[in-house]
Amino acid sequence: MTAHTPLRSIDALIARGLADPAGRAALDAVAARYAVAVTPAMAGLIDPADPADPIARQFVPTARELEAAPQERADPIGDAAHSPVEGVVHRYPDRALLKLVHACPVYCRFCFRREMVGPGGDALTGDRLEAALAYLAAHPEIWEVIMTGGDPLILSPRRIRAVTARLAAIAHIKVARWHSRVPMVQPERITAEFARALRVPGKASYIAIHANHPREFTGEARLALARLADAGHVLISQSVLLKGVNADPDTLAALMRAFVENRVKPYYLHHPDLAPGTGHFRLSLDEGQALVKSLRGHLSGLCQPTYILDIPGGAGKVPVGPSYLSGCEMPGAEAAVEDRLGVSHAYPPPGGETPR
Repeated sequence: MTAHTPLRSIDALIARGLADPAGRAALDAVAARYAVAVTPAMAGLIDPADPADPIARQFVPTARELEAAPQERADPIGDAAHSPVEGVVHRYPDRALLKLVHACPVYCRFCFRREMVGPGGDALTGDRLEAALAYLAAHPEIWEVIMTGGDPLILSPRRIRAVTARLAAIAHIKVARWHSRVPMVQPERITAEFARALRVPGKASYIAIHANHPREFTGEARLALARLADAGHVLISQSVLLKGVNADPDTLAALMRAFVENRVKPYYLHHPDLAPGTGHFRLSLDEGQALVKSLRGHLSGLCQPTYILDIPGGAGKVPVGPSYLSGCEMPGAEAAVEDRLGVSHAYPPPGGETPR
């Protein structure tokens, strides 16, 4: 075992003081169903003395994962319903997912693909990769390809270059986007060479960085993000709004500021999906809207993510952020507009009379 080897068993977590041996039977049951891995970078951030540690909550399994609710589902966002060939999800007309691998360096306890990913998950290779690339090439409406998994940045630079060369040859694809936690949870992988390997020649290059708590921005993670930005990638964020992790105004604000300070534009803040055994992470939509509203007017516009709900079953993502407009009965007013302090102001309709 090296200094960079993830903790992949309940034994390893107990030995490190990150799991309670008294709950061993339940934790074994969780590990038998869902993959377990915590990288040294994340394990080093956990305070074993804090039962509410927000990093541990994201990565260390608990018995609560055995509590499935009736509304939860194995494929909560309906990937399977929109998968024309293995490895491709084509839900929206102009973009498609390319799921290159089913393994990750860490396994998030709230993962919406937790029934599908794990250390035994193989990479998309050979005839299966050829079929997936052929589908992308045969559909000229696909303008953007999103490499995901699992986590595609666990692949070697050689395999990544092989994929990027194939995508570069598909003329109608103009944007290549990678989704990953690697820069935050395994930052030592992001060398300057690796960052260059992720570029798809002739395409705009975006990388969606997944982080959920400001403590994840270690010195090493900040260097990894800098290498990616310096290599010419546009960095955007993805976070999940999680009870006990970032579902409070101060933590959420610090997270968004940390992204911006590291040249990562806040993009999506996801409402938790209905994955099995994840109910302890979910908050209500009303609570989520109030938290997102707390950012407006108090943080720079650069720090404002879009609050997103992925409709269960595969209908797609929709913004569910707070509204600042409401009906207005004042004469000549089209709507009432709420400012950042909660004060309402009448707004006139186009060509209408001035409100009195």
